[in-house]
Amino acid sequence: MTTLNLPASAGKLAPYTLQQPKAFPTAKPPFSRVAFAAAHVVADPLAEHDPWLTPAVDWERTIAFRRHLWSLGFGVAEAMDTAQRGMGLDWKDALELVRRSLDAAKDVPGAVVASGAGTDHLTPGPDVTIDAVIRAYEEQCAAIEKLGGRIILMASRALAAVAKSPDDYIKVYSRILSQVKQPVVMHWLGEMFDPALAGYWGNADHMTAMQTCLDVINANASKVDGIKISLLDKDKEIVMRRRLPKGVRMYTGDDFNYAELIAGDSEGYSDALLGIFDAIAPAASAALGALTRKDEKTFHDILAPTVPLSRHIFKAPTRFYKTGVVFMAYLNGHQDHFLMVGGQQSTRSALHLAELFRLADAAGLLANPEQAAARMKAVMAVHGIAA
Repeated sequence: MTTLNLPASAGKLAPYTLQQPKAFPTAKPPFSRVAFAAAHVVADPLAEHDPWLTPAVDWERTIAFRRHLWSLGFGVAEAMDTAQRGMGLDWKDALELVRRSLDAAKDVPGAVVASGAGTDHLTPGPDVTIDAVIRAYEEQCAAIEKLGGRIILMASRALAAVAKSPDDYIKVYSRILSQVKQPVVMHWLGEMFDPALAGYWGNADHMTAMQTCLDVINANASKVDGIKISLLDKDKEIVMRRRLPKGVRMYTGDDFNYAELIAGDSEGYSDALLGIFDAIAPAASAALGALTRKDEKTFHDILAPTVPLSRHIFKAPTRFYKTGVVFMAYLNGHQDHFLMVGGQQSTRSALHLAELFRLADAAGLLANPEQAAARMKAVMAVHGIAA
């Protein structure tokens, strides 16, 4: 077996020997849970551009990864924060991503795509008004619907900056929901993922904010397929899940506690819309297949080793989790480089990447250990480390 010298605690190198990967059984959807994987984009390393200023996407590899997710039974949550939306990927390229993903889905039986609509082309500032936020949402929703897409209604930095009270949130969401052509997935993204969204729904206290969000959902239940909350707090998610109107789904966005939340309890369960599914797709698909067969033990046996990996990838500062997701894709051969739009491959340290590598291997998620080891050595060499 291959052994590497990798960064460990106390600033030292320590030998690590890889294990054999796990053979995850191929699952056959449909699953007993609706499962979306929020998919990343692959940067184009050969493009002539300014990496920090203008995105350059390798469209072929980006769409190939979506085909990989569809083949495992996942729906694709497109142009979300996992794709560096608003953190490297602008609205123009996000819409092109949505268009290409929807086109590709036409060739894949059963492929599902839901796409993020937000206000990220509207720069927050003192001159922005609530009506401007509404128009920005309307523009993006209309563009996605024109392509035949389903909408994930993303949280708005501009709204968070301009709103004076919960009533402003109610006004904006009620207006947009009244116009959509089919039910949407709402998305409450917590400040741990994006500090600019602190105090969303008009209150810094999540439980108070939750009531405003529930008021919006209850008043527009026929236009809401579900809500994805990303607060990394399973108890808050369960509280909200139990208070949703009948027919409105809770999509867990909790990358710390997803196994427990998807399994559910005697009063219900969460469906899933998760960034971590991008990184652990083969395991997550096999686990969902087991749960569909009512084999909850196998479901937990498969997912339990992935949880430490996920918690590491999503550790604070959580907004940098995309780096770990892309690193996993690189290690597993879904792209030939560890580069990201906006240069965000630099947001995690060599020590962080080394621990990610160890945890991924422990979970059996390095499909080709020799290839993964060679790629790990290359990344460590860039950091001046002879692995």
